[in-house]
Amino acid sequence: MSSRRLEQHTRLVAGEHSDVALTVPAFQEAIRYHARYSLGKRWGSCSGHELFTAVAFAVRHALIDRMLDTEDRYQQADPKRVHYLSMEYLLGRSLKNNLSNLGILDLCRDALHEMGVDLEEVLEGECEAALGNGGLGRLAACFLDSLATMSMPGYGYGINYEYGLFKQDIDNGYQKEKPDNWLTHGSPWQIERPDEACIVPLYGRIEHGIDRTGQYNPMWMDWKIIIGVPHDMPIVGFGGQTVNVLRLYSARSSEEFDMQIFNEGDYLKAVEQQIASETISKVLYPSDLVEAGRELRLIQEYLLVACTLRDIVRRYEKSHATFDQFASKVAIHLNDTHPALTVAELMRILVDEHAQPWEKAWATTQATLSYTNHTLMPEALEKWSASLFEYVLPRHLQIIYEINHRFLAQVASVWPGEHERLRRMSLIEEGEQKAVRMVNLALVGSHSTNGVSALHTQMVKTSLALDFYQLWPDKFNTKTNGVTPRRWLLQANPLLADLITNTIGNGWITDLGKLRALEPYAQDPDFQQAFMKVKRSSKALLTRIIHDRCRVAVSPDALFDVHVKRIHEYKRQLLNVMQIIHEYQCITQDGKAPPVPRVYIFAGKAAPGYWAAKQLIKLITSVGGVINTDPRVQGLIKVVFIPDYRVSMAEQIVPAADVSEHISMAGTEASGTGSMKFAMNGALTIGTHDGANIEIMEEVGRENVFLFGLQVEEIRQMRERGSYHPRTYYHCNPDIRRLMDTFVSGLFCPDEPGRFRWIYEAVLDRGDPYFHLADLESYIETQERVAQAFKDPAVWACKAILNIARIGKFSSDRAIAEYAREIWNIKPIL
Repeated sequence: MSSRRLEQHTRLVAGEHSDVALTVPAFQEAIRYHARYSLGKRWGSCSGHELFTAVAFAVRHALIDRMLDTEDRYQQADPKRVHYLSMEYLLGRSLKNNLSNLGILDLCRDALHEMGVDLEEVLEGECEAALGNGGLGRLAACFLDSLATMSMPGYGYGINYEYGLFKQDIDNGYQKEKPDNWLTHGSPWQIERPDEACIVPLYGRIEHGIDRTGQYNPMWMDWKIIIGVPHDMPIVGFGGQTVNVLRLYSARSSEEFDMQIFNEGDYLKAVEQQIASETISKVLYPSDLVEAGRELRLIQEYLLVACTLRDIVRRYEKSHATFDQFASKVAIHLNDTHPALTVAELMRILVDEHAQPWEKAWATTQATLSYTNHTLMPEALEKWSASLFEYVLPRHLQIIYEINHRFLAQVASVWPGEHERLRRMSLIEEGEQKAVRMVNLALVGSHSTNGVSALHTQMVKTSLALDFYQLWPDKFNTKTNGVTPRRWLLQANPLLADLITNTIGNGWITDLGKLRALEPYAQDPDFQQAFMKVKRSSKALLTRIIHDRCRVAVSPDALFDVHVKRIHEYKRQLLNVMQIIHEYQCITQDGKAPPVPRVYIFAGKAAPGYWAAKQLIKLITSVGGVINTDPRVQGLIKVVFIPDYRVSMAEQIVPAADVSEHISMAGTEASGTGSMKFAMNGALTIGTHDGANIEIMEEVGRENVFLFGLQVEEIRQMRERGSYHPRTYYHCNPDIRRLMDTFVSGLFCPDEPGRFRWIYEAVLDRGDPYFHLADLESYIETQERVAQAFKDPAVWACKAILNIARIGKFSSDRAIAEYAREIWNIKPIL
């Protein structure tokens, strides 16, 4: 947004909220106050993190005033509210986001400049909230932004992980994980609420009793207690009118320690219970490779669910005497399968604690809950052993068995005698070790199940949940994901945002569809030139980052080909590397130079226990090490892996990309919001017919994306027929044979012969489950088309501008509007 429009926006906010520090001197006074009285430091002696903290506390005043005003508005209206449960929230840094959405970013910059400090230095002092792993958590963060911007009454609920996603170092090409204790110095954005702590029962036993009417009355006895302490993070919408809350729970021991043990001199044993309890919220996704890790993950999920429902019920009961209106006042949304325990916990609260008849409680539960499925990957479709479930949550297992009994009776009445269907739909997986199917629990216990792209929803209906779709066809729907333009264009790419605003106005910030007004400028030479100038500035910035982080010199005039996302075999970073090796061999062995120079940019983290993914990082860095030092390809291709990919790094990479890679095997990526962020910033998509790639193509035009490869139905047929034979491609195509042989030749691992033989064997001898070779020829041809298009700057600029102009569908505002209207039944409270 231009400085003039920002000033106008600041005055608008001031007219509505007199507490905003509208003058530079007043803002400076607030900053100095917090440096002295909140931190005990003189302004001139503050460290980088202390500079950030002092500024953040000054900004927090405005946030808290608006947060309280927002809650007052909600209390007065008594609207239906949505409560969004997610195990992840990948927020990134909050200071710039809060300044921008409050309309005081330029004011803060000017105030700090007069104090001898650069705002960018202050922004760098903020630790990123390590509360998520990837797309799931970033989507949740975008949704919170949209809810607040659209003044929708909603809360986010999650866990206040002390150690979230690890910090990634690259040592000799290998990923090394370091702890990311983002709360070492606390967070100025968090407001602890110990007075609203929740009691969470665990373990114990069931006592089978009879009530006064002679009915079975099970009693959950002899609990072990932990405490969930909420920490609120204000989430401000653009314009500053609405500030919603993300409530995060930390686990605490129910008592400091056993004084008798302490008095006997065994201090370590005395605090053992406290340490064990607080471990629950220490780490995002503890390893489930051992029983203790699985138990901890189950407890984490229950901590989130139990605390959230206790909080929801507490709020509801403040203004409602009975639960008759619960489903009309409360919407609870499960962001993926992790919070599926909500089904059993809500039933337990209604039946056990509030004496609701089962049928009435079940009707309320189904009407209240909705569920988003985010993946078809088997490892993400949670199952818990019944024995572990019974040990940790004995009453919940009882409830799940009862839900299952009644549900299967319903299925049997629709399809009598179909025992195989009953087996598939059961909440309990029978076998040597019984397991609770959490996906089935979420499907049965909610009134709505949605996929996150049109293709994904179709696959949920026809593959993952065909039986459930046949039983309840009206329950299934599509809500294609979206991203917030405030974070991913206005903040991440201010030069482009200013260019757009100066051309068509600033209405696009809250209505991304208004970017359509850019279409007439796509072929305007002056606008094309201005756009390409902005793009080159972003590439020049990333060039410096690459040199600082990777010690590789690259040219901002080369084509920047970006592949950044979680490292996973299904995302097929390996396919990209195969194409790079092919291009390298064409140059060095065939004398065939590429049409344009290209820089291949990778980033992403592999799960610590995921050996193959970590080996892919080693492969990328090894291939880069050879190519980047080979004089025969200098100035033609470079390969870099930028370590420690995170939100703030994405904000620097996304604006600089010319093309972005989204090349998962068709049918494996549910949506993929990365492609939306890149297209919003004028990068063309190279992708398969998967996830949101298809819908992006439909919006921006087939000629403005580069899709390739097999489609879902073709892969399904090849699998069913057993007609995919990787060795056939190897023997019939000399280029494929030549590049595959490098994995056993030692070309990219001269010091470790055999290091990459596993890739050769996995692809050629173990079935290649992700169809790399089936898509490789099409991928290579597509990359050649990309290079030819990039040769003509006017043609390329036109395609890039049209991507921006037609990306409006992929705003998280549109997604939230659909959820609000079609699933949650909530409305803005202004």
